[in-house]
Amino acid sequence: MRPRSQVRKPLLKVLGLAGLAGVAATGAVLARNERQRRAYTADDVRARLHERHAALVAVPEPDPDLAQGRPAGRSRRGPRELLRRLTRRAGRDPRP
Repeated sequence: MRPRSQVRKPLLKVLGLAGLAGVAATGAVLARNERQRRAYTADDVRARLHERHAALVAVPEPDPDLAQGRPAGRSRRGPRELLRRLTRRAGRDPRP
């Protein structure tokens, strides 16, 4: 049986090479994205911004109750109700 130090060296080499390959792949992806971004002309960028703006304007306004995080049709609960729910003891019947 080989000593532990001899077993760890190849494993560490493989992990190191995998890390280097990951860094190289990430660099290649970033370089490709940067080339694609710089390939746009000013007119292309302007046209895309106008398309995005038109798509956002076409979206209807959200319901005010949903925008505040409350489900529609439910009454707003006060801090006392919240405190009561948080301080309930386990095993007791919950209040309706």
